[in-house]
Amino acid sequence: MRAIGQDSHGGPEVLKVIEVPRPEPGPAEVLIRVHAAGVNPTDAWHRSSAGLAGGDTPIRLGWDVSGVIEATGLGVTTLKPGDEVFGLPRHPRPAGTYAQYVTSPARHLVAKPTGLTHVEAAALPLAGLTAWQALVDTANIQPGQRVLIHAAAGGVGHLAVQIAKARGAHVIGTARSAKHDFVRGLGADEVIDYTTADFTDVVHGVDVVIDPIGGEYGPRSLTTLRPGGILIALASPDETYLVDRARQLGVRAAFMIVEADQAGMRELAALVDAGRLRPEIATTLPLEQAARAHELSQNGRTTGKIVLTVG
Repeated sequence: MRAIGQDSHGGPEVLKVIEVPRPEPGPAEVLIRVHAAGVNPTDAWHRSSAGLAGGDTPIRLGWDVSGVIEATGLGVTTLKPGDEVFGLPRHPRPAGTYAQYVTSPARHLVAKPTGLTHVEAAALPLAGLTAWQALVDTANIQPGQRVLIHAAAGGVGHLAVQIAKARGAHVIGTARSAKHDFVRGLGADEVIDYTTADFTDVVHGVDVVIDPIGGEYGPRSLTTLRPGGILIALASPDETYLVDRARQLGVRAAFMIVEADQAGMRELAALVDAGRLRPEIATTLPLEQAARAHELSQNGRTTGKIVLTVG
């Protein structure tokens, strides 16, 4: 089968099409014929450094997947060949979904909502589960609470806005002015242009902050929280220093890594079926143009998600 691999860490140019044996599903696993694979900022981190993907070569990237079950391994009773599925196999361990076929634990997948194409479904797992696990599992967001979501037009951000609104929250997003109509269309109650206004001057007393940006955004965002509020940092494990800083201010902070989560995937699918959640597709590219997809992902200006299509 064709897949995308790399022999060394580096820029997008290290990504290349390779030929590898088609995998076989092990016990409790399935083989997926991939229709589409989502591209995420974390993919670029693993491409350019050892990351969590390890150092074995060729290194294989990708976690988001949508496709059709080709075969099932020993003991699988919940899925069968021909089922359309999507999910986040194995994360944070390597999965290698930039390929024509990929194996996955059966219980890391759920049925693809009929209202989503494979491209749309492949855009949802990693970013959607990140938003769900941050807002619901970690922050335990409640109706009426105020939530500040940075990069509200981005991959995680635009899904977090929709999930927070579906949970009854008052949502404040940061985005460039050109993206304000888009973010409001997702349900945001307020949108701040971070290029012309300091969000710390206009946002106060929020219950939850979702920060996928990192850097100075973390410590600055702590000042917008009400006593006991929580900041959830998504960008870098180096931001664990925020926990101590938050404690000094009477608030909370946590760094979160998304996990493969069938229950969470079912919640996302239910929101899709209810018309409360839909991924925005910024760009689709064929598998062979994975390097170009990474170039676009790294510019930090993407609205929604980039997805690779697989023949």
